[in-house]
Amino acid sequence: MPKLQRDWHSPTRLLSDPTAQYDFPGDRFIPNRSLMDLDQAHSLLTSRTKKAYNSDFSEVYRQKLEEKLTLDSEGRPFRMLVFRGSPKSSRRSIHLIDEMRREEEEAWDSSTKHNQFRHLPKREARILDAPNIVNDFYLNIMDWGRNNILAIALGSELYLWKSENGHVQKLGQVGANDDYPTSVAWSGDGKTVAVGYMHSRLELWDAETSKLVNPLSTGWNGHILTSGSQDKSIINHDDNLNFVCTGFHVSVVSSIPNNLTSRIRVHTEEVCGLKWSGTGNILASGGNENLIYIWESSKMSSSNFLFRFNEHSAAVKALAWCPYQSEVLASGGGTTDGCIKLWNVQRGTCISSIDTKAQICGLEWNRHHKEIMSGHGFSATESQNLLCLWRYPSMTKVGEFRRHTSRVLHLSQSPDGLTVASAVADETLRFWEVFGPASTDHSTISELDGLLSLKTSPIR
Repeated sequence: MPKLQRDWHSPTRLLSDPTAQYDFPGDRFIPNRSLMDLDQAHSLLTSRTKKAYNSDFSEVYRQKLEEKLTLDSEGRPFRMLVFRGSPKSSRRSIHLIDEMRREEEEAWDSSTKHNQFRHLPKREARILDAPNIVNDFYLNIMDWGRNNILAIALGSELYLWKSENGHVQKLGQVGANDDYPTSVAWSGDGKTVAVGYMHSRLELWDAETSKLVNPLSTGWNGHILTSGSQDKSIINHDDNLNFVCTGFHVSVVSSIPNNLTSRIRVHTEEVCGLKWSGTGNILASGGNENLIYIWESSKMSSSNFLFRFNEHSAAVKALAWCPYQSEVLASGGGTTDGCIKLWNVQRGTCISSIDTKAQICGLEWNRHHKEIMSGHGFSATESQNLLCLWRYPSMTKVGEFRRHTSRVLHLSQSPDGLTVASAVADETLRFWEVFGPASTDHSTISELDGLLSLKTSPIR
């Protein structure tokens, strides 16, 4: 094979001797115009040339071939390899990634349009007087039942407030000066309320008859009453109950010993938070030693916990199970922690953590929007005494409410999931219509309605 000289492709040499003949006229990337016959090139490109036929193929074959190349499947004219300009923006993309991006954008636009008319209230819808409420982080003395009745302990007295008509009923009162309710919880059917006391007692009240209930003589269906106390134990009573009760020292072994099904002592300090999952098979317990334990109901008798979470740095009272993801648990830490943490109890991992810079006394999930509300107490910053609304799962703050003059002690929501009640150390009970769906109209609250919403009425 003959060896080519390197300068054969050089335009400089071609220009220096334009009469020279080369097998490779001009550079591959920079053609030399002096060697081109532009008139002939223009004529070849613009003039119609006579079609050349191959005599080896018949006219029928050539016609069939031409139809295949110039007509589409529906018989319309079609030309291959024709420059048609950039594709129109309205054409539907056939690429999977483009389809995914388009669907995400449409979902985001739809979500934005759906929520753009949902305005958070600037103030509470109603305020009730709650005199003698005990200002104690470790108590759990308010619960809103499925029967739409809110139970709350004020000092040594227990009250029921009916949301439908505002009727207040005094259910009971403790005679001893140093004894008082430390925990209140409704049964799942809303017929019975459990009350735990400072002096190691647990009482069950029939809400309709306002009388104490004997668990051995009732026909309740397949549920568990679980209590946690200052003696560091978790006790499951009577297979026929359906609520959780926590308090300072709510041991009931001496009261209904025949109904005791299991007693667990794993926490090394007071049990201050208990919450069964929505499916009823997982229990979360929070302790004053900053730990969270996850229990399977079928294995609690053996004291073998499923997981132990130790990432909080203060007592864990606030616990709430996600209503749309049963495996997700939210927890809130005390003053020196101030973090909301989300856990996956199937994998035993922390999904996310957000520092609120304030004591977390309560958590409530929004069942209508993917949000969670937190109630706050002490803080070294301006975050004290707030209600905060967070978007899930990003945990970005949607809004906050600065209407409390003291720390928020307890949170509970109505059975329809539209209203949240906050019990505050300033001896008020405030109702927030913050969980509702997007408004269908664009009406706003008038100044008169705003003033009327500030009305204060006593709960007793």
